[in-house]
Amino acid sequence: MKIVIATSGASGVNLGLKTLELLPDFVEKHFIMSKNSQIVLKKEMDVKVHSNENIAASIASGSFGVDAMIIAPCSMNTLAKIACGISDNLVTRCAAVMIKEHKKLILAPREMPFSAIALENMHKLASLGIIIAPPVMAYYSQQQTLDEMENFIIGKWFDLLGIENTLYKRWE
Repeated sequence: MKIVIATSGASGVNLGLKTLELLPDFVEKHFIMSKNSQIVLKKEMDVKVHSNENIAASIASGSFGVDAMIIAPCSMNTLAKIACGISDNLVTRCAAVMIKEHKKLILAPREMPFSAIALENMHKLASLGIIIAPPVMAYYSQQQTLDEMENFIIGKWFDLLGIENTLYKRWE
């Protein structure tokens, strides 16, 4: 299984990083982020890091065979570009490939409250089969710490990808 994790926008980047870190070893991981973050990640994690400016990267092609993509957090700018079919960087190009190849694409929009424009863009994408899964926690799993709250959110994303996990307490 090949999965691309991308981060766009500043608030909540830790969720994208933690999602990448918690992916099981059997997943081939690809990551898109800023240049400085790439340097650190190359030294600390077993992951293929791609420059957001490199629109010719392997993951930008449908023939490379990426199975799924998560953009967490997903800025409203990135969400709008995807909704309008704009592929001006690697994140938006990969998202366009996921859509055209009918692969799973999960967007985690990070803004609150959502504007009518953002909601319209989310509706358009959801009608195309894109999963809109903002980082929203539920209280039934009784999280006590920020780490547990993040695990709940990431566990729900993994559920959407069909990746078994025990990151949160399930409904009983």
